[in-house]
Amino acid sequence: MIDVRRGGQRYAGGDPTAGIETLHAFSFGAHYDPDNLRFGPLMACNEEHLAPGAGFAEHPHGGVEIVTWVIEGELGHRDSAGHETVVRAGEAQLLSAGDGVRHVERNAGETPLRFLQMWLEPAASGGAPRYGVERGTRFVPFRQPHAALTVARGPGELPAAPFVYVHVVRGGVRLGDETLKEGDAARLTGEPGLWAHAAEPVEYLVWAMNPAPRDAP
Repeated sequence: MIDVRRGGQRYAGGDPTAGIETLHAFSFGAHYDPDNLRFGPLMACNEEHLAPGAGFAEHPHGGVEIVTWVIEGELGHRDSAGHETVVRAGEAQLLSAGDGVRHVERNAGETPLRFLQMWLEPAASGGAPRYGVERGTRFVPFRQPHAALTVARGPGELPAAPFVYVHVVRGGVRLGDETLKEGDAARLTGEPGLWAHAAEPVEYLVWAMNPAPRDAP
């Protein structure tokens, strides 16, 4: 099954007066939807737009793995575990909150910042926070026992996994009879060997996921 969610269907949030605009793909905060809580271990996929100087003040996380893909601009990160860095376009950041961590996220540049932030159920609960940044042109930004993220920039076969989540960052792709444009996403179940066709410059994120620990038999 291919369940397509258009970019225009996402929940609008954030605080535009503070230079923060957010588009939520899943139920989030005041936008509660009991039929859209998660897809496999993926619990959030938020597209964030931050004006220069705008950002999120220090706030806590626990029991979640946060993967951030920077699309445009520079993301400044500082956390209570002592990590401080700037993540730039085409780079991925992982913050595994473990038993708990506090962090600050801000636009560290002079141009608008756009990034996609995804929250997953951790492979194992507890432990100390972990942090890392992946840089380069060909890499797997994130991998754990039940989830792996790849970045695709052309046509190709999608992974065979119980849950596959595709989010188009730039351009467009065709999956079966469905065409996805920038901001669109597809949730795939029971679609092994599906091919992603792309006839233009494109960038899309692909999650290949098994059932989360809480869903496993």
